Amino acid sequence: MTRYVALPLFLLLTVGGGALIGLSVETGGWYADLAKPVFNPPDWVFGPVWGTLYVLIGIAGWRVWRAGLGAPQKLWWGQLALNFVWPPIFFTAHLLGLGLLVILALAAAIGAFIAATWRAERTAALLFLPYLAWVAYAALLNAALWWLN
Repeated sequence: MTRYVALPLFLLLTVGGGALIGLSVETGGWYADLAKPVFNPPDWVFGPVWGTLYVLIGIAGWRVWRAGLGAPQKLWWGQLALNFVWPPIFFTAHLLGLGLLVILALAAAIGAFIAATWRAERTAALLFLPYLAWVAYAALLNAALWWLN
């Protein structure tokens, strides 16, 4: 597979997969009724932020694939799996505590990916820094929601 065919496939996987999961989970009534912390962002923020992050995640995955970096590729797939399972756990199953464990594991996987790629594929590592920041914030939000509800 040429590297220029692979990039759209990585983007399709991340952006398309994230969009499908976002459309498949119901975030309305139940979530709207939860007690929220003062730092809870407005609902309209989540779509643009996740859309941008999924583009960065796809590019980073493509870069480690193109560089042939085995361990970072495994970490990339692992973080993507955790990313994709969190919304159904949190929004569909309403399991805030389990969701917190999953999102903390996601943050750890993102951090491990950054550490594993920092020297060999610095651009991929840098692309994951905003992702780590957002997931850390989301984990704090998840923890606050679990505590308040």
